Amino acid sequence: MSRPLRFSANINTFNACADRYVLSGYGQRLTTEELIQAATRVEGLSGVEVVGFWHVNDENVAQVNRRIHDAGLEVSCVTPDIWASAKWGRGSFASNDPEIRRAAIHEVKKSMEWARQMNCKVVDLWFGQDGYDYPLQADYQAAWDRIIAGTIECAEHLPEVNLVIEYKPKEPRTHCFIGTVSDTLLLLDKVNKPNVGAMVDVGHSLEAYEDTAEAAAKLHYFGNKLMYMHFNDNWRLWDDDMTAGSIHITELLELLYWLDRLGYDGWYALDIFPYREDGVRAANESIKWIQGLHDALDKIGRDKIADAIAHNDAMTATALVREAFLGK
Repeated sequence: MSRPLRFSANINTFNACADRYVLSGYGQRLTTEELIQAATRVEGLSGVEVVGFWHVNDENVAQVNRRIHDAGLEVSCVTPDIWASAKWGRGSFASNDPEIRRAAIHEVKKSMEWARQMNCKVVDLWFGQDGYDYPLQADYQAAWDRIIAGTIECAEHLPEVNLVIEYKPKEPRTHCFIGTVSDTLLLLDKVNKPNVGAMVDVGHSLEAYEDTAEAAAKLHYFGNKLMYMHFNDNWRLWDDDMTAGSIHITELLELLYWLDRLGYDGWYALDIFPYREDGVRAANESIKWIQGLHDALDKIGRDKIADAIAHNDAMTATALVREAFLGK
């Protein structure tokens, strides 16, 4: 039977989204208070993600937390900004500059402290600038040493706060060191801390040419390390951050089936960038697609899906989906 899903959204979903052509964004820039109020207009949304130093800092963390809770929401995740400033341009945890590495670790530790103050258990660790752009540019082994050591240091800072590794194959670098679910599993094995796990961002997994359901299953199989989910969609060529269910419908259905099968009970968080669309409408649409496909599992019958998988029967599986969607 269907179980209640907890939906969250990156609070930037509701802000003007900029790209490299329109740096000001395609809409009106909102304050943190206005972003919180926008989130309340999304049906079924009960959590929001915030970014360290963008939305919360030492001076305002209590006030922002109170406003979020007064709006009937929770903080589902805090993301440290170790990618959106020029100083991170040649790396954060993997930087050759020890001062930059220390600054990046400090940013993560501060976000962990703010998360604890806001009764949030999850901090998103995305090494977006840790990678390379050209051949003969990177010391691959030294980079891994630094990422491993920095992650361990942060994990030990506040063991009660979970760090979730968000992998992505490219952007802003042409190659990111932690680019696939397999890279993530290697990192988790070396870090070996109970409060360090992983996130599957649907778009990043698609961009890496993974099956997102398989990625989730791997993380569960190798140590039960799936701690958080980001939902969005894309055309596989780039991290378009489109609304969930807009392109890869059957793959999303399969992912939702496997999340149930794996016993995942974490947040179903939206990480979408509706550049030219209204953020509230885009979030509503994403949630309706996720919830609708999750309900469709009841209609199809999870036992029937399990039987098709057990018999490696692709035609039965596709018939189940066709009949559920088309009625014939």
